[in-house]
Amino acid sequence: MQKSHDLAPDSAQPAVRTVVVPAAGMGTRFLPATKTVPKELLPVVDTPGIELIAEEAAALGAERLAIVVAPEKQEIMRHFGEFSALRNRLMERGKDEQAEKVSRANGLIHAVAVTQDEPLGLGHAVGCAEAALDAEEDVVAVMLPDDLVLPAGVMEKMVRVREEFGGSVLCAFNVTEDEVFNYGVFDVVPADGDVAGVEVLKVRGMVEKPSKEEAPSTLVATGRYLLDRAVFDALTRITPGKGGELQLTDAIELMIQEGHPVHVVVHDGKRHDLGNPGGYIPANVDFGLRDEKYGPALYTAIKQIIADFEAEHPEVLARGEQA
Repeated sequence: MQKSHDLAPDSAQPAVRTVVVPAAGMGTRFLPATKTVPKELLPVVDTPGIELIAEEAAALGAERLAIVVAPEKQEIMRHFGEFSALRNRLMERGKDEQAEKVSRANGLIHAVAVTQDEPLGLGHAVGCAEAALDAEEDVVAVMLPDDLVLPAGVMEKMVRVREEFGGSVLCAFNVTEDEVFNYGVFDVVPADGDVAGVEVLKVRGMVEKPSKEEAPSTLVATGRYLLDRAVFDALTRITPGKGGELQLTDAIELMIQEGHPVHVVVHDGKRHDLGNPGGYIPANVDFGLRDEKYGPALYTAIKQIIADFEAEHPEVLARGEQA
């Protein structure tokens, strides 16, 4: 497993006090596992995805993790409890390392629950969390638990960009033209200035899941947002879309139209999508290979699995050689 010193950024910025984590979804892409286990608690090697997000939020310097949950998904909040009896039992048996893992989530950051009674979209989920902020907070971070953005530290770059330009800052990844239909795509122009060591662009607009012919760029939104508090007002003024859902991108688009500065940090790294098995499995392989305990044996096992698979399916190997 990638340890905390691997995920931690070079320096923490205390500019953000609250991180909102929308986690009220039904996890339908992981059924039947998510009938009883929220997808946010599925482990990446041995650590639930929600705990990795909490670690990232703590590294940012945030004090509060506002987790938006459905009424029936309180198991997520239980993960951030103390588990004193279990911890003490492990310590009595000399299993200090396991005891530390049990108590780690509770010590990372103060987690609070925000209940979303109905699944009415990402924008609605973020709007529900305004009550968790203190009155003087003028910015809020949003981290989607499905997205692992590596290497960590992109939120710290986004804080620096906000300090330079004000407004809101989003994280962008470059994808191929054939992939843009899966994402919200940015319409961007050069920024009126720069931030050392950060690729920054100004956002003129966003297009949700366009065809490659209609896409204004190949820069797409991923699950990291640094939003001016004005977003909560914008969320009250947008119209629900398909399924009656309020979309966060619609609120950001409204803010742009009204002259609110929005910039993107183009992240040079990788992203794992934990929201579906096709992304979750590679994430476990990636993290597992880098784990000091499991990595060496996993590497050997994967090589053998691939060799066996290629022997059983020579047509796959042939296609790979032609590519």
